Amino acid sequence: MKKVLKIVVDVVAWLVLILALLITILVFSSDRNNGVANLFGIMPMTVESDSMKPTFKKGDLIFVKDIDDVTKLKKGDVITFWTMINGNREKNTHRIVEVVNENGFLSFVTRGDNNGKNDDSIVTTSDIIGKWTEHKISGFGKVMDFLRTKTGFFVCIIIPMAIFFLFELYKFIMTINDIRKPRLTEDDEEEIKKRAIEEYLASQKEKGSSADDEDTSDKTESSEQKDTQGEK
Repeated sequence: MKKVLKIVVDVVAWLVLILALLITILVFSSDRNNGVANLFGIMPMTVESDSMKPTFKKGDLIFVKDIDDVTKLKKGDVITFWTMINGNREKNTHRIVEVVNENGFLSFVTRGDNNGKNDDSIVTTSDIIGKWTEHKISGFGKVMDFLRTKTGFFVCIIIPMAIFFLFELYKFIMTINDIRKPRLTEDDEEEIKKRAIEEYLASQKEKGSSADDEDTSDKTESSEQKDTQGEK
C-alpha cells in the first residue's frame, strides 16, 4: 500500500511540475510575442466577448494554430487576426464569410456567429494570427488570465514548484541516508536470528524456573500448615 501511495504521489508531483512549466512557458512567450502565447505552434487564447456564441463564449479558452499557407483558408474557417477595436489594436476571432481575391492578393470578410452583420474591417493576410483548431475549454480562459497576473503566477506556479523541489530534496536526503546505513550480510542476519532465539529460550527458561520456585514455595507452606494442625 505504501509503495502504491508513493507512486501516486510521485506521478502527481511530476504532473504538477510539467503543468507549471508549460504555463510558465506560455506566460513568458506571450510577453515576448505581443501578448500571443505560442507553444509548438499552438496558441491558447481567452475569448473576450460573446460575438462567436454559441460556438464559444466569453471566458472560454480556445486553441489557435499557426497557418503555413493562407491560400488554404476558405469560407467557414474561424481565424484569429489583428484588428482595430475602439482605436486599439486588438486580437479578434471570427468566421470567414467571404474570401476576396484581387489580382492574386487575398483578403477576408469576417463575421461573428452571434453578430447580425459583417465586420467593418477587411482582414489582410498580414493581419492573420492563426486558425482555430475547433478545440476549446469552457471557462478556462479566466484561469489563464489569472495565471498571467503576478498573484496567480506566484500562487499557482512558484509555490507548487517550490513544494515539488522540497519534496524531491527530501527524497534525495532519505536515499543518501539509506545508502550510508551499513548493509547486513547473510552471516549477520543469521547471527541476529540466533541471538534472538537464544534470548527467547533463556526468557522461557527463567519463566519455568520462577514457576518451579512458586510450586515449591506453595508445597512448603502446605506442609507447614499440616504440621501445625497435627500439633494441635
